[in-house]
Amino acid sequence: MSLISENVIPGNHGKVFGTNATSHDDLIKIQDAVQRVKGVKDVILKEEVFPREFTVHTIDIVTVKDIEEAVIGTGFHAIPKSTFSL
Repeated sequence: MSLISENVIPGNHGKVFGTNATSHDDLIKIQDAVQRVKGVKDVILKEEVFPREFTVHTIDIVTVKDIEEAVIGTGFHAIPKSTFSL
């Protein structure tokens, strides 16, 4: 594991997560929970893909584990996608 794979690094690229939530209301719950994590700047939902995705941008280094735990608190899961597309 590395700094980049285990954390969300500040910047305009963010980190993309997949989730098992499907409804708009559930995705809003996830968005609210993740935005409460210290260091998170914004959460952008992508509802037109399956499985649903969201991108997290930060102002500080935030661990992927903190994001995953915030989402688990809503009853869903968050799986980080690859850092860079090939």
